[in-house]
Parts: sequence; structure tokens; C-alpha cells
Amino acid sequence: MAALQIGLLLFPNLTQLDLTGPLQVFSRIPGAKVHLVGKTLAPVPSDTALLLPPTIAFADCPQLDVVCVPGGVGTDDLVGDAETLAFLRRQAEGARYLTSVCTGSLVLGAAGLLRGYRATTHWSALDDLAAFGAIPDRGRVCIDRNRITGGGVTAGIDFALTLAALLADRTTAQAIQLMLEYNPAPPFNAGSPDTAPEDVLKMLQERMQGARKRRAAAIAQAAARLDAETETAA
Repeated sequence: MAALQIGLLLFPNLTQLDLTGPLQVFSRIPGAKVHLVGKTLAPVPSDTALLLPPTIAFADCPQLDVVCVPGGVGTDDLVGDAETLAFLRRQAEGARYLTSVCTGSLVLGAAGLLRGYRATTHWSALDDLAAFGAIPDRGRVCIDRNRITGGGVTAGIDFALTLAALLADRTTAQAIQLMLEYNPAPPFNAGSPDTAPEDVLKMLQERMQGARKRRAAAIAQAAARLDAETETAA
């Protein structure tokens, strides 16, 4: 039986946990071959001190069964990166599942791959999905046909276990969860804007104002470009 080909996209300033959470799960799926896919094989800086080396470049990447795009501040640039968007469109033609974690869904959207699909992302970016014709969904993991998207950062593990059950079976996914001792018991009930203390939410929103403005500008440009490409193709 041919190996199950799973590819996670690497790009500068990605949020490493968006990547490494699903990577840990995917690597334990029997028969799976997991690729860290970059434009080249040059190491990619994450948004922390962690430097991430790709295992394969775009040009050498096989047809993937699963395409996964993590998120992070680097998606502001990625939604306008023609080479990356073209790679995703090519892979989408033969992939079984197109997936993302956090703001990675905005990149799928910029590639025109979420139009008419329900999708989720980090709570601070949820409204941005509509610019690409996606239907924002507040779920922690959103499944719409072969598009599976996870919410912000830590939701990547939930997303990956959900996908593991589809790729293998429920028992396999549960065994992976147990092996990872994924049994969340957070010290605070502040992991969602719905449950966080009002002053904490306000403080974080104020800190994020500059980043949200930059993302809004990037999304507007990417959406206009996608609309123009769609009109030209029609």
C-alpha cells in the first residue's frame, strides 16, 4: 500500500505550535509519511526562537493526500505570495483533504480554496474569512466536505486528532491521544473571548490593534487580487 502523504507548509514567522501540534499527531498515524514543505530547503524562522528546516521543497513535493497550512503573523505576507498560492492550488487538485490551523485558513482562502465552504480560524481573524467567500464558523474544528480547519493555535491538536480518525480510525486516533497524554486541564478559563475576563480580553484586543490593521490591509489586497483572477478566468 502506498504511504499516506501528509504535507505541512513552512513559511517565515509561522506560529510553531500551529505546526508542531499536528505534526506530533500526524507522525503517529500508521503508514503516514509526513513532509515539512518549504519553497526551498533553507531553514525557516518561526515566531519564536525555533528555526524550522523543511524536509522537501515545492519543486520536489509529491502529490499530497493532506495539505495543512499553519498560521501565524507570517500569513499576512503569505496571502499575497503568488508562488505559495499556486503550489496550494496545484496540490488541491489531487488532495484528499485541504486543511489549516489558525490563520492558515486565510491562506487557503487567498488561494480561492474556501469559496462556499465553512471554515474557522483564530477568533481575532474569524470575520476576515468572508473576504474570500468562506463562511465563518466559530467551531474549534470545522469540517465541510474535504476542508477541515482548526481554530487558534492549540486547536491544532484537536484538529489533527479529528483528521487522524478520518484517515485511520477512531481507535487509532484515541491511541495517539493517550500516547500524547492529551488531557487538557487549563489553569484558567480564559482560552476563549467568550470565557476570558473582560479586562483581559480588552487588554489583548488593544495590544493586537496594530497587527489586526496590518492583517486587514493584507486581506483586502489578497481578496481584490483573487476577485480579479476569478473574473479573468470566467
